[in-house]
Amino acid sequence: MKTIGLIGGMSWESTAVYYRLLNERCRDLRGGLHSAPLLLHSFDFADIETLQKQDDWSGAALKLAGAGKALAAAGAELIVICTNTMHRVADAVEDASGLPLVHIADATARAVRRKALRRPLLLGTRYTMEQDFYRGRMRDRFGIDVLIPQKDERDAIHNIIYRELCHGTVRDTSRKRCLEIIERARGEGADGVILGCTEIGLLIDASDTTLAVLDSTRIHVEAALEVAANE
Repeated sequence: MKTIGLIGGMSWESTAVYYRLLNERCRDLRGGLHSAPLLLHSFDFADIETLQKQDDWSGAALKLAGAGKALAAAGAELIVICTNTMHRVADAVEDASGLPLVHIADATARAVRRKALRRPLLLGTRYTMEQDFYRGRMRDRFGIDVLIPQKDERDAIHNIIYRELCHGTVRDTSRKRCLEIIERARGEGADGVILGCTEIGLLIDASDTTLAVLDSTRIHVEAALEVAANE
């Protein structure tokens, strides 16, 4: 199995989930005491979050591209960015590292197609929901019409992610708010829900709604291991 280079720490809460899921799934697939061969570059998220707020995506791209290049030099054979939002700079990371990058939006779009969904609702950070690097990619490459919440709902979800989930805080009131948003979107034709932030899986799962739930983290892990196993 190829060595996976992880770019994490954005936040470390979600990176810990990636590390656990990659190793659990590798053990399930290969049996015995097998675990996933991994290299991790973990950022201080405060530095990245500052660049996000300043809309300095070029600065963020330089930082993540440097991490990708360092992982390649250390022996990584493919790259996984352990966050949805920072796929905003995925092309820069792939170019700098010279390695294949497993893109979370592509993996999630394929999962949407397998479930024959037509209008999934995307929940994520404000950047992921509002910018075109995620929804636009799914539309242009896969023909998927991705819905997003209303403005006040997007603000609420963004704040839940950064003020609570990134700190490891999971509140029932926030789960209820997200489920209310999902139910309103269902009334407008949403036929599924994309958990498009690696932390949202800490708050919501398939048992919380009758709509199809696509956890982008779990989908991304499966896609990464599939690439890693293809020698």
